[in-house]
Amino acid sequence: MTKQSPNDSSPASSAAESPRRRGLPLLGLALMLGALPGCANVARLFPSAAPNASADTAGEPPLQWGAPPRVPGATPAVAVPDPAYRLGPEDAIEIAVWKDDTLKSTALVRPDGGISFPLVGDLQVAGKTAAEVREEVVRRLGRFVPDPEVTVSVMRVASYRVYIIGRVNKPGDIVVGRPIDVLQALSLAGGLTPFAVEDDIRIIRRVNGKQVALPFDYTRLRKGGDLSQNITLRSGDVLLVP
Repeated sequence: MTKQSPNDSSPASSAAESPRRRGLPLLGLALMLGALPGCANVARLFPSAAPNASADTAGEPPLQWGAPPRVPGATPAVAVPDPAYRLGPEDAIEIAVWKDDTLKSTALVRPDGGISFPLVGDLQVAGKTAAEVREEVVRRLGRFVPDPEVTVSVMRVASYRVYIIGRVNKPGDIVVGRPIDVLQALSLAGGLTPFAVEDDIRIIRRVNGKQVALPFDYTRLRKGGDLSQNITLRSGDVLLVP
């Protein structure tokens, strides 16, 4: 009886092994097909890495790590100052005349409180609201442009400054980019000290060249009293905490 060598393969053994051998390429192909949805997800998460950019992101810089997502057609939010806000040095305003691009510019309020604008010349704006500046610009432009449509927008607030002295944890001046009320100012000053007289706080304000004292009873307000005394502070106000 002829002994078969271990290296010899019979037709039966070849038939048994051939499905396993054929299964290896099929398994690799299945793994490749299964990875395709993941690649699509990666392309959606990182559009800058995609070979073909969509029309919505064409011409835009690639996304950066930590940057907020871009929304097509969206514009950044812009803070709108209080209409009663009064301009001061280092503030910036934009003056525009409808249908006349030559009469549109952004002006920085000078230390002397003035700005310059075409056909208007020098204009004092410190202490005025945007509406008051608009009225003056319309009046002066009326000599050159019939019925001018003028808009005045506050682009930057930098002159707003209030002062807090007395028994607070952090006395001094506060510079913020928006008007704040009394409670907000006290919070920025670190709150009252244990020895502060809560019911005798005063707001020193200059009105028409004269100083006036406005009362602020923190005790009554803290107990749910009249909230109308929590007024908005003006630039230059002094909050005195005895």
